[in-house]
Amino acid sequence: MAHPHKVIHSVNLHGDNICVDVFQRADGSFGFDEFRRDAEDGRGWFSIGHHGAQRYATHGEAVQAAIRHVGWFDGV
Repeated sequence: MAHPHKVIHSVNLHGDNICVDVFQRADGSFGFDEFRRDAEDGRGWFSIGHHGAQRYATHGEAVQAAIRHVGWFDGV
């Protein structure tokens, strides 16, 4: 099943098992979340940050919020 949001910015932590996605919703709002995947688990990525419900007016606001809430994420 396709994800309903369009990912604008995605950054992986070293090892490619954790990432932050900054996305845009169909209504034009932005959000972000932190995800993890385990090689032995074929289900793919799942949220570990649980930030996806928060809404921001701009991509920049979502990136700044991700920087504040995800310790390793620096926005790059």
